[in-house]
Amino acid sequence: MYTLLFLSSLIAYLISAVLFIEYAMSKKNLFSKIALSAAIFGFLTQCLALIMRWLICGFAPMSNLYESMALFAWCVVMIFLIIEYRFHLSIIGAFIMPLAFLITGYSTLLDDTVVPLMPALQSYWLSIHVLICFLSYACFACAFCLGVMYLLQERQLKLKLTGKLLDRLPSLEVMDTISYNLVLFGFILLSAGIITGSIWASQAWGSWWSWDPKETWSFITWLIYAAYLHARLNSGYRGKRAAILSIIGFICVLFTYLGVSYLLPGLHSYL
Repeated sequence: MYTLLFLSSLIAYLISAVLFIEYAMSKKNLFSKIALSAAIFGFLTQCLALIMRWLICGFAPMSNLYESMALFAWCVVMIFLIIEYRFHLSIIGAFIMPLAFLITGYSTLLDDTVVPLMPALQSYWLSIHVLICFLSYACFACAFCLGVMYLLQERQLKLKLTGKLLDRLPSLEVMDTISYNLVLFGFILLSAGIITGSIWASQAWGSWWSWDPKETWSFITWLIYAAYLHARLNSGYRGKRAAILSIIGFICVLFTYLGVSYLLPGLHSYL
């Protein structure tokens, strides 16, 4: 049953992504309303799927790549819906919802077999640590999308281009501000994730920090976003440079999450 729910959310995210892109290329607000409804429907069905998976497994569905990818997509859509509720900028969906669709689509290609938790994962820290980390990843993902939007808008303005997309995109200042707030919140969550992970590692492996590849790259990611915030607060690092650094930061997030798991297996290779 949960597989059907995951498939339903995938289809809903695809519809949402297509309609948001169509909305970006036209001036028909009906597209954005239907796209937003599809995003909400997909979010709710994915939420039900995760709950059902939890009931079937008997533990939080966060223990393998399939489950974590589904959780990642769910978190991305949740952050998007919060942004939409707070700022009413539906155009952002044209950039975020395709990403949510791709993440969910990739998860459906993975092995969804339910396997018992390995001893190191049999802890209440599993749901706390992993959820915090993926909420931070979702914030960074949305900041990445806003960074891409910023560079696109900045280029259009610089070249004095006109068009429907230019009319739909928010002002550079608005995108820069929202992106900064997302990075700030994501950085706080990532810091909390690293701290809870260290506590969990101490209990599971007897060491707070072992310089495992994922721990190392998590720290590198943390340093990139710390540099972003430091430069912004102390050197006025805004606009295009901040957008580029946000994009670089998210690339590092993806490598920390996926690249390390495939290329540099270690204590966290179960993901």
